[in-house]
Amino acid sequence: MSPEIIGVLGILALIVLFLLRVPVAISLMLVGFLGTGIIRGFDIAVIQSGRTAFDTASSYTLSVIPLFILMGMILSYSGMGGDLFKAVDSWMGHFKGGLAMATIGTSAIFSSISGSLNATTVTVGKITLPEMEKYNYKPSLSTACVAAGGTLGVLIPPSVVLVLYGILTREPIGQLLIAGIIPGIVQISLFILTILLLILRDPSLAPVRVGKVSLGQKLRTLIKIWPFIAIFSMSIGGIYLGVFTPTEAAAIGAASSLLFAGITRKIDFNRLKKSFNETVQLTAYIFLILTGATLFSQFLTISRIPVSITTYVGTLDMNPYIILILILFVLFLLGCFIDGLSILVLTLPIIYPIISDLGFNGVWFGIIMVIITNIGALTPPLGVGVYDVKGVVPHVPLETIFKGILPMVGAMVATIVILVMFPNLVTLLPDLMKK
Repeated sequence: MSPEIIGVLGILALIVLFLLRVPVAISLMLVGFLGTGIIRGFDIAVIQSGRTAFDTASSYTLSVIPLFILMGMILSYSGMGGDLFKAVDSWMGHFKGGLAMATIGTSAIFSSISGSLNATTVTVGKITLPEMEKYNYKPSLSTACVAAGGTLGVLIPPSVVLVLYGILTREPIGQLLIAGIIPGIVQISLFILTILLLILRDPSLAPVRVGKVSLGQKLRTLIKIWPFIAIFSMSIGGIYLGVFTPTEAAAIGAASSLLFAGITRKIDFNRLKKSFNETVQLTAYIFLILTGATLFSQFLTISRIPVSITTYVGTLDMNPYIILILILFVLFLLGCFIDGLSILVLTLPIIYPIISDLGFNGVWFGIIMVIITNIGALTPPLGVGVYDVKGVVPHVPLETIFKGILPMVGAMVATIVILVMFPNLVTLLPDLMKK
């Protein structure tokens, strides 16, 4: 068989393994090793596997991942989720639909802390859903806000997914993190606008909550979340101003969160131990995926599939934006069945060269890609965000949650359309960064 046919069979085998729920890292390593062995010989595959594992584990650039994860875990275990909701709710809760908007705001901030869609959805859901139920919010709206809010972590820095995209494509990680800020604000704004339009059409979705909070009370709620504001401003602001590299910023963030935990005593020894344990587990999981992704990418390279596809696309007499739309449609379909991280490692070796050859900005495409793949977290049959919400409120029918989330999916699609029409919204801040 030709290398191209072996490559196609390898891709199909990988998709089958993903659908069978074989761990992503194992699937990538297995296909990458066997594919390389068939094409180049198994002695070379063995050597390549060992070298790739060592290079991944010893990479200075990759140290940004465990440091950002540790920062998020410590802040998450400090119980900041409840404080965040109280702060956002005090400023927005008295508006019609204010609790739903506060849920979006809380999710946006908490997801940037935790970096995990599942952790954000479950934590914020446990805090906000009982509160919205207390004030007679319709389940279709309340659950939709929690599920949609959990997806914001892929945009708002520090986003581990964008870090992984940068590692896989060699795009500047600092620019990717900063690039997600304005699109994140756009998506939050569209979520809130969607809530307002839904309530305007059906006022019974969100009754008005009686009572306002005084300005003094509002300001006091901000005092409790000052550590997050300070840590975020210092680490992400340092990247933007060129004071820190992303790795240094992650180290500053992790050390600051540890210092915060010690000074405020908002986290005991057992929770601190859990935060370290989960950091190690999640880091090991991601590093295994990166090792497997590298092996799989090397296999695709020697199979010549990326070059062949790029060359073929280059011969097509089509508008680049038509090709982009086709790529995004394929990514959307994959997102309905495969999680976003798996899609990144599966497709980037093939589609990134095409995107570059078409003249699109790699940082811009990274933002578009993480949004489109994250839609799958809200749509059946995968819909992990929806199932997380269902776990928090088991009495709400799954059909109600999926039906309620559709307008939020529309808001995410609208975000992509806006970013395609106005790419400067993504590239503005990275272009202004101090190099």
